[in-house]
Amino acid sequence: MKIFKRSIFYDIHKIKLSKLINIHNDNIISSSISTDFTIQNISSKKIYFDNSIFFLKKNMLENTTDINFHNIAIVTDEKYYYEQLKKTNSVILVDQIDNIYKIFLDTIFISDDHNNFDDNYKFINGSYISVDAKIDKSSKIYHGCIIGKGCEIGKNTIIKQNCSIKYTIIGSNTVINENSSIGSTGFGFPVNKGSNQLFPHLGYVYIGNNCSIGSNCTVDRGKLDITLIDDFCMLDNLIHVGHNVNINKNTTIAAQTGISGSVFIDENVTIGGQVGFAGHLKIGHDSIIAAKSGVTKSIKPKSIVAGFPAIDIKKWKRIVIKLRTWI
Repeated sequence: MKIFKRSIFYDIHKIKLSKLINIHNDNIISSSISTDFTIQNISSKKIYFDNSIFFLKKNMLENTTDINFHNIAIVTDEKYYYEQLKKTNSVILVDQIDNIYKIFLDTIFISDDHNNFDDNYKFINGSYISVDAKIDKSSKIYHGCIIGKGCEIGKNTIIKQNCSIKYTIIGSNTVINENSSIGSTGFGFPVNKGSNQLFPHLGYVYIGNNCSIGSNCTVDRGKLDITLIDDFCMLDNLIHVGHNVNINKNTTIAAQTGISGSVFIDENVTIGGQVGFAGHLKIGHDSIIAAKSGVTKSIKPKSIVAGFPAIDIKKWKRIVIKLRTWI
């Protein structure tokens, strides 16, 4: 898997930390600057970057006493974190972190969700291909596709008609079937009455080698990190994969399944048609989920589940038999 470089996909307006604070001073309760560096990236709890901004929510860190974020501006709405970290770090205390998240990031990063985003395309064989995309000569792009800035497509991969591919890296020997959208903005937002706005999504999608993505599928890019479809995964038609989802090797998913954000699906999982997943679940390896199941809790490895809510299939069958006797 290639290392993600955010600057390949996104325009970055590098800005001094002090200037960012001055611009948005009305939204800041207090700030402490240890080093006035230039912000040019964003860190997440999975990976930290020098010269970046990091949004620290409640319970994300258990112990702050030994932590020193080198050249990372920490934004938090937790006074405890602020008081502990300001001794050795640059910290910004705000009222509600979810609201300031969009305000800050819209100042630094430009994506296709902004009016001033720019991408230069060439019209090649009936498709629009970004001049900044990298496509292996052995791959085939059919008519009516859009391949966006920074995208990489490996050897012998086929992108069929009318697909939109952006913020995405695709391996070799993979097929994306007609009318699929890969790399769109995820469905994540702070719940504010009368003012819902999507969070900026500054991650990407990685699709591995020897995969098949069906027609009319949608795969949202990660919020800050990766949405993963690993090697030898098979997705049927009309499947939705939410932001930050990880689908690991040799997993098969039948049509009309919807996977909410941040679900982790381990290797060799089989998922029937029209299954729905709640967010932030872990699905153990070698599990089987029957069609039309509603998965509301994490599933242990090698489980076979069915029903809504999804339970052990033997238990589900006994319940169905009892219900039939009552009808």
